[in-house]
Amino acid sequence: MAVSFVTLFQWKLNSVLLQQENEILLGVKDQILSLVSKLDEVGSFLGDPFFWTLHARETAKSFLTLSKTELGKKEKEQMVSLIRKLDEVTGVSGDVERIWASYKTWVSEIRGTLREADDYVDDFIVKVYGQTEQDQKESTAEFGSEIENIKSRVSEIMDRSPQLRFSPNLKEDIKKLLRSKFDEGTPLISCMLSYMNLPYDLKLSLLFCCAFRRVCGKTKADLVRVLVAAGLVQEKSGEVMEDKAHVNLERLVDLGMLKEEVSTWDYYSVPSPYYEFSLSVMNAEDFFISTENSDSMIISPMARHVSILEVANTITSMNNLQHSLFVSAKDGLSKASSDCLRTVYLGVTHSKLTELPESIGNLRNLQTLDISWSKSEIEASNGVLNVVQLRHLKMYQSTNDGEVGVPQGISRLRNLQTLEGIYASGGIAKELGIMTQLRSLEVRCVSDDHADELYVSIMKLTRLQKLSLYVERVSESCDSSSSLQYENSILPCLESFSPPPLLQTLELEGRLIEMPLWLGSMQNLTELHMYNCQLSENPTTNLKFLPNLKYLQMFKAYKGRRMDKEFFGVGGFPKLEYLYISSDNLVEWTEIEEGALPCLKQYLFSTA
Repeated sequence: MAVSFVTLFQWKLNSVLLQQENEILLGVKDQILSLVSKLDEVGSFLGDPFFWTLHARETAKSFLTLSKTELGKKEKEQMVSLIRKLDEVTGVSGDVERIWASYKTWVSEIRGTLREADDYVDDFIVKVYGQTEQDQKESTAEFGSEIENIKSRVSEIMDRSPQLRFSPNLKEDIKKLLRSKFDEGTPLISCMLSYMNLPYDLKLSLLFCCAFRRVCGKTKADLVRVLVAAGLVQEKSGEVMEDKAHVNLERLVDLGMLKEEVSTWDYYSVPSPYYEFSLSVMNAEDFFISTENSDSMIISPMARHVSILEVANTITSMNNLQHSLFVSAKDGLSKASSDCLRTVYLGVTHSKLTELPESIGNLRNLQTLDISWSKSEIEASNGVLNVVQLRHLKMYQSTNDGEVGVPQGISRLRNLQTLEGIYASGGIAKELGIMTQLRSLEVRCVSDDHADELYVSIMKLTRLQKLSLYVERVSESCDSSSSLQYENSILPCLESFSPPPLLQTLELEGRLIEMPLWLGSMQNLTELHMYNCQLSENPTTNLKFLPNLKYLQMFKAYKGRRMDKEFFGVGGFPKLEYLYISSDNLVEWTEIEEGALPCLKQYLFSTA
C-alpha cells in the first residue's frame, strides 16, 4: 500500500501539469518533473520483494484478527502457517516484530511528508484559480520553491531508509514457497496471494468497491466516478479517465474479485473472501475510513479518503479535516461539508435541500456533485460555475417533472462530462451545443418551445454515450388511475433527430406517435429504456436486429395485447441479456422459441 501512495501522488503531479494552463506552470515544470523522478526511487525501494512479504504478513495477520470468528480450524491453521513461512523465507524469524516496526516507522515518515505535499498541491489548485496574472506568478514561484523543499525532505528520508539484510535470491525463494506450500489445496491462501499480487490501481479500486457497497446505492457509473475522484486513475493527454476506471472494474470482474449482481444488473458486489481481505487492508493501513453516519465519528489523521454515508448537519471533527472526502448528506449541505475545500465527491441525495448555496463554488477540487431526488424544488446557483474541476453534475427533484434549472454559462465547465436532470429552456438548449466534451446528458421537461434547438445541440455532441430525454407532462393527462396518463404528453420532433454516433445508452419517456426509424440503425446501442411511449406498433420490429443491444426495458411502451413469435422468434436480439416488459394492456405472450434470445440471462414480464 505504501508504494501505491507514492504512485498516486506522482499521478497527481502529472495531472497538475496537464490541467493547469502551460504558461502558469512553465517556470516550475522542471521542479515538478524532478520530484516525480525522485519518487520513482522511493517507489522502486518500496516495491522490493522484502516489503511485499512484510505487507503480505501484515494483511494475513489483520485478516486473521478480523475474521477469527468466521474462520474454521483448517483455515486458521493455513493463515498461521502462511505467516510463519513468510517469516522463514525472509530470514527474519524471531526478529520480525522489530523489523516490521522499523519499516512502518520509516514508511509513516514518507507517507506523512507526501500527505502534506498532497494537501499543498490541492491548496495551490484552489488558490491560483481566479488570481490576477501577477498574483499567479507569485503563487507559482512559491509553489516551485515548496516542490524543491519536498524533494529535499524525501531525499533525506531516503538516506535513512531501513538497511535490511536478506538473501539476494529472495524473490525466487518466495515464488518457490508459494508454488510448493500453497496450491489448490489451500483456496483461502491462494485468494489472498492473488489479491496481494494485484497491480496497485486494481487493488485500490477493489478497496473502494468494498467501501461503497451496493447498499449505498452506488451503480457501476457511480463507482467509476468515485475511482476517478479518488485519483486512482492516471490522467494522460488524449485519454478519458472514466474509461480507464471502467476497464479496471471489468478486469476485476474477469479475475473473479468483482461480480455483477444479476438481479439488479447495474451494480457490482465484492465476493468473499476478497471483501474480507480488503477490509483487512483498510484496517491495517487506515487508508480508507467508511462510516454509516458522522455521529461521534473519529477520523484518523492517517486516512487519506473518508466516506460518510449520512452526514449530520454539523460535524465538528471535520472542520479542520485535511483529506479527500466522499460525503452523502440527506439533510442538506452541512457547514462542515462546504468548508472542506478538499472534498472531491459530494452526494446530497433524497434531501430537503431548497437551494444550492453560492458557497458551493468554494469546493474547487470537487469532481462529482450529486443532488438527485431532492424532495423540494431546487435550482443550481451561479456558484456551481466556479467549481472548475467538476466532471459530473447529477440532479433530479421529486416535484414537477424532476427538472432542475441551471445558470446560463454552464458551458464554462470545460471538464464536465455528465450533466443530468436539467431543464433546457431559457437558452440552455442552445448552450449545450458548445459542450462537446459531454458523455452523458439527461434533459427533463422537454417541450415544443425548445425541442428543435435541443436536438440540434445534441447532434453536435459527438462524444455522447448516454442520452435521456423526458417529456414535459401535460397536467390534465396525469390522472394516475389511467393507463394513458401520457396520452397527451408527446415527445416532440423526434423524426428529425439523428443520434450521436457513439451513443450506447438511450432513455426515452413520453408518448411517441410512431417508432423513430433511426432507432433501428444504432449500431453501438447496448441499453434502451422506453417509458410510457404508448406505441400502437410493436417496437421490437425495429429493435430486434440491433447487433449490440444487451438491455431492453419497455415500461408501458406498447399498447398491444399480445407479444407473439415476431418478438420471440429465432434470429432477433442476438446479444440481449436483460429484458423487462411492463404493460397495462399485455395479456398474452408466446413462449420463447428454442434458439431464440441466445444470450438472455434474465427476463421479467409484468401487467401491473
